Amino acid sequence: MTDERAVFAGAADYFVALVRQIPHGRWDDPGLGEWTVRDLVGHTSRSFVTVSTYLRAPAQHEDVTDAADYYVKIADYAAGMGATAIVERGRQAGRDLGADPAAAVAELASRALADVAAADDPLLEVIGGYGIRLSSYLPTRTFELAVHGIDIARALGIDHPPPPEVLSDAAALAARIGAALGHGPAVLLALTGRAALPGGFSVV
Repeated sequence: MTDERAVFAGAADYFVALVRQIPHGRWDDPGLGEWTVRDLVGHTSRSFVTVSTYLRAPAQHEDVTDAADYYVKIADYAAGMGATAIVERGRQAGRDLGADPAAAVAELASRALADVAAADDPLLEVIGGYGIRLSSYLPTRTFELAVHGIDIARALGIDHPPPPEVLSDAAALAARIGAALGHGPAVLLALTGRAALPGGFSVV
């Protein structure tokens, strides 16, 4: 799983560098939906928190076979949680970053990378009680860091895209999620310029 680790590390470094560029007075700016920039950074930083936390929560069986399958299964669980709970979790994660959010994010990233480096490829018990291999879970965290990193950069007008390998990994996963959800033809036609996706279409 060298590739998954390397791409996740690249996504982590990218996100830490992006957060360091956020101007001091813009943390309360609109971020995404109901979230401020701080909320969105907090939500995204959970990609580090969950890696470290789940590595300490071994699963007994493998319920999720790959990263795309994770998003398929989590879709129903997230719907059960409700949008309000998800929004509030992001806000709390933003508050948890404290007075120096950039330093807090860097620390969380460093801890997650160290935890991954010390692990083999264990089964993790993730949200919903599902069991998934670390090698399948890491691409989902790369995806979150890439997508929300772009969200944050767009919200603030910062020109700081993820590195090519991170973008490639995230885009490929988005396509696989679309196919797993039954939208493969629509996604392929859109990516090849043959048809537009419906307004509001999303694979997550």
